[in-house]
Formats: sequence, structure tokens, C-alpha cells
Amino acid sequence: MMSRNVRDNMVSPDTTILETLKIIDTHGVPIGLVHNDSVLCGTVTDGDIRRGILAGVQLTDGVDAVMNTAPITAPSGTSGSEAAQLMRRHAIGHLPLVDQNGRIADLKVLKDFDPKKEGGNPVVLMAGGRGTRLQPLTEDMPKPMLEIGGRPILETIIERFVTQGFSRIFLSVNYKADLIEAHFGDGSVWGANISYLHEDEALGTGGALALLPERPTSPLIVMNGDVLTKVNFLHLVKYHENHDAPATMSVREYRFTVPFGVVEAEAAVLVSIAEKPEHTFFVNAGIYVVDPDVLDAIPVGKAMDMPDLFQKLLEDGKRPNVFPLREYWMDIGRLDDLDQAKRDYAEFFPESDTGKTAELKKKGS
Repeated sequence: MMSRNVRDNMVSPDTTILETLKIIDTHGVPIGLVHNDSVLCGTVTDGDIRRGILAGVQLTDGVDAVMNTAPITAPSGTSGSEAAQLMRRHAIGHLPLVDQNGRIADLKVLKDFDPKKEGGNPVVLMAGGRGTRLQPLTEDMPKPMLEIGGRPILETIIERFVTQGFSRIFLSVNYKADLIEAHFGDGSVWGANISYLHEDEALGTGGALALLPERPTSPLIVMNGDVLTKVNFLHLVKYHENHDAPATMSVREYRFTVPFGVVEAEAAVLVSIAEKPEHTFFVNAGIYVVDPDVLDAIPVGKAMDMPDLFQKLLEDGKRPNVFPLREYWMDIGRLDDLDQAKRDYAEFFPESDTGKTAELKKKGS
């Protein structure tokens, strides 16, 4: 008999990608089993969907537009040890079991047989900027410590990392660093191990990485300390590892409408008129994953921003990757952004009531 968790992950080919995402994100096993009358047609993962987004697929399209039509499977009745061995051999985390007619019988998950701590990658959060565009609010408070939902932006970011299993966190600090250190301390209140990278002068979002006390042994997550997002960082790291890239930049789709009729001409001859055309771009979202050896490209004691680091990798013939965000994302760089984030917070971060700020304030009263 088919197990309940398998049914939870089954979708039909015409199920929209958006609905499939809800299934992948809701249930504990992040894979969709695309079927026709229980016969396996393909599989779909978070990575398949993000690659589809880069190719122009819409979330309202059917999931068959992005599914893997030739997934690795095993016969029903395959033992757990055999399934785990097959998954390790092919570097996959999930293995559908099918009967002789191709019908879905079970779903094996590697971590059930080969448990290991996920999310151990170190995290560097850039929290040293002056936030000049947010003055006068930042005259007495560093930008990452501005409150949204009753607690600092940086606290929400840290709690999301810890919730997903990332506990080794470095905070790059400069402007009013004492306020940040006084609030977070060693991070133990949040279940984190927090260390500080002190910038004597502004080193940019990339230059501060040269201050790490030692070279990490696994890919490093780097994120701006003024970004609120619901991205699954485990998905980001897995995506980076699966693409075998030296570095991965998260990107966000940005749409821009030209408020005029755009004219194309050749010499003095009118060729066409496009009335208020819309253009779509991918923009840097300020969230990155870099392999340890990429740190060799960062000059010690000199300023370098992360986009400059990626440009240097390109110039050196490397092939950085991009990770398209589909989740909520807000870069809080201006007062309007801050106001919008405050309006969004209750909807996108309902778990904020479990945060530590209220608890700390209560103890201090």
C-alpha cells in the first residue's frame, strides 16, 4: 500500500508550478512526484523550478514544463540500505520506488538512512554600513538594528538562519558596532554561535570576508544585513552544490515599465513604436554562496563589494551561478522600503511572535 507521505507529494502534470511549490514547501520531503493515474511521469524539485524561472517559465504554467522526465527510480521492495546506496552513487536525496507497471509505490529519503547535520555552513552577515539613505533614523542606530515587527531586522535574519540549522554566524560590523554586540552578545540566547568581524574602515560587502579568522571548510553563505526574505537557505546551498559553481548569486526578477512610447528608428525613418513597453531583468538580491577557495581573490585590507568579486571570477574564466528567488524579499535601503517591510511583516513573518526581543525586554523591565 502506498504510504501517506508519498500521496502528499504526488501532483498531476497540469498542476501549476505555484501549487506544486506549496506542496514541496509544506511537506517534509521537498520533491514533487508527477503522475498520471499513479504512474510516475517525472519528478520536480526546488532546483528544477528555479532553473525553469531562469528560462522564462511562469509559475502559472503546468508543472510538466519543468519536471525531470527521466528520474532515477528503483523497483518497489528495494530495501533501505540498497536505496541509500543508490542515492549516494547518484548524489540524489530522494528515490521513488515504482512497481512493474511504473506506478508509484514508495519514496525513499537519503537523510532517513544517512543522517547528518544539515545547514552547518558558516554564515557572514554584513552589518557594518552607515545606512545614509535611511537618515535620520540611522543617526543613532545602525541600519540592521532598526526595528520591524517589534524587533531588529538583524534579529529576524539570524532567527531564520538558526531555525534552518545554520548556527555558526559571523557579523561584519563597523558603524555603531557596540550596539549590535550589546544586543546579540555571543548569540547563545538565539541558539547561535556569533562572532564579530571588526572593520576598522569600510571594506565593502566582499572585503570583510578577508577578516575571517580561518578558511571555512564548506561553502560560505554571505548576506546583506538589511535584507528580509523567506528564502530557504538549505535550498540555496543545495542548489549551489548541485551546479558545481565557485560562487552563486541570488537574483530577483525586476520589472520596469517605460512610461512613454518607445520609438525605434533607422536614420530618419520610423521603424516601430512600442507604447509603454515592460522590461524584465534579474537584479542582485544581496545573498550569496561562495566556495572557500574563492576567498583567495579578496584583497586583504582593501574594499571590495560582492558584485566586484563575481566580476573578478568572470574575468578569471570562472563560471559563477545565479539562484532565482521566488520567495518574499525586501532590500531595506530607503525609508519607503522600511515602511513597506513594516506593512508586510505580519503577513510574511507570522512566526515573529516567537522572537527573543520581547523576551529580553521583559527580563530587563
